[in-house]
Amino acid sequence: MTAAVSTGSAERDARLTTLTSWNADWRGLRVAVLGLGATGFSVADTLVELGADVLVVAEQADPQRGRLLDVIGARLLLGGSQGAPEELVEFDADLVVVSPGYPPHHPLVTWATDEGLPLWGDIELAWRLRDKTGTPAEWILVTGTNGKTTTVQLAASMLVTAGLRAAPCGNIGVPVLDAVRDPGGFDVFVVELSSHQLHYLARQTSPEPVTPLASVCLNLSDDHLEWHGSAEAYRDAKAGVYANTRVACVYNRADPATRRMVEEAEVVEGARAIGFGLDVPGPSDLGIVDGILCDRAYLEDRFTSALEITTIDALAARGLAAPHVVANVLAASALVRAAGVTPEQIRETLAAFSLDHHRIETVAVIDGIAWVDDSKATNAHAADASLSAFPSVVWIVGGLLKGIDVAPIVEKHADRVRAAVVIGQDRTAVVGAFERHAPGVPVIEVSAADTGEVMPRAVEAASGIAAVGDTVLLAPAAASMDQFTDYAERGRLFAAAVADLVGGDADERPTTHTPDAD
Repeated sequence: MTAAVSTGSAERDARLTTLTSWNADWRGLRVAVLGLGATGFSVADTLVELGADVLVVAEQADPQRGRLLDVIGARLLLGGSQGAPEELVEFDADLVVVSPGYPPHHPLVTWATDEGLPLWGDIELAWRLRDKTGTPAEWILVTGTNGKTTTVQLAASMLVTAGLRAAPCGNIGVPVLDAVRDPGGFDVFVVELSSHQLHYLARQTSPEPVTPLASVCLNLSDDHLEWHGSAEAYRDAKAGVYANTRVACVYNRADPATRRMVEEAEVVEGARAIGFGLDVPGPSDLGIVDGILCDRAYLEDRFTSALEITTIDALAARGLAAPHVVANVLAASALVRAAGVTPEQIRETLAAFSLDHHRIETVAVIDGIAWVDDSKATNAHAADASLSAFPSVVWIVGGLLKGIDVAPIVEKHADRVRAAVVIGQDRTAVVGAFERHAPGVPVIEVSAADTGEVMPRAVEAASGIAAVGDTVLLAPAAASMDQFTDYAERGRLFAAAVADLVGGDADERPTTHTPDAD
């Protein structure tokens, strides 16, 4: 019996080794897909199109996606929180493709591992299928605790300005598999990768592993520790972004952890380490000299010369001059320079670029008080950067802390925080941090349980204490799912509450970006 199983496993593994192209024979392959979010559905849809036999297993499922599975010819099995359901075991999968939301300690992931089943993430599958429309696109990979989405959008926009067909995809919201299957095809994918996706990518078994043109880890601060289990595991996942990079490993000179990642990475011979930072650049870096963003990496005479990219004043005119946003601009520039984009094309892009909503977005200025929505600041590192952009803040903070200690940023910014309005499930930890590290800062708790009441009460509390010259800053340093659908709903409700405060629609007011804001 054991010998028969081993032989079957060997045959299965041999077949999977051949599946490195859209044009390979995927017919009849039995694949269990874990999860039915946007990623899980894209995996199932792709595999059905290839002729595979697909069983999706999810603890819960959006009804519309469930109906679509039936239409395309995949099956849905609800359950799995306690282990593998009998129907999944009987399915006898050749392969398991796991969605990023499933942590390595999830019962279904541990079951698949214990059974010795091949376990892929969506990124490995997309890489194997990258030739669907002909010549595969180049891949540029972006990760980091914060700034990923902005950097991906910047880089993709720069590439488009240069005349390349570029698609921002991955964790940014468009699954990579959807981009791969776009019939128009692309020259470059700029792929935002979460630590969850990188964790599963590190397990890739393809004989042709992901080999990006360029890659970056923007920064590193503890996050998602409940998913990874430790700060070390989180760091190791992020470091995987540099594996097999061919041209440029871009790192943050202000974050030694990212430098070490590059130093330890196994890359393709000839790949260069390119640093970025807000200080004067060295001969293989991008940085700032007298208010000018400079490239000293991608020119032959880099030891004595530099290329001008843009200026801080020009970025300020577009609301892009906050330090952490400038860092994102430099990182994106370093990535696209590896693809041949010129400084002039970068400058042209920046002259028209705007940040997304909920990223240090000024929703109103009322009686000398700015109301700023940075709901996207879902962890302490992001909130730290946001707080650093303003001299005097009434801080709306709190939510799901995900195991993160906010005490260090409370202590760091005690002098600039005039008051704190604390919301969310984990209020006790936030209030305790202020009691220990900023006892002189007034703290107001908002205990409303109803989603519709949270922001009106928080805004009312903030308006009662904010003074001329203050910024009321929604930078929660926490996830939103305790009280809101997502960070976007949290931000929208904040803007609506501010609008109600002034008797109008804040979203329709002119958006004024503070020069030193995001």
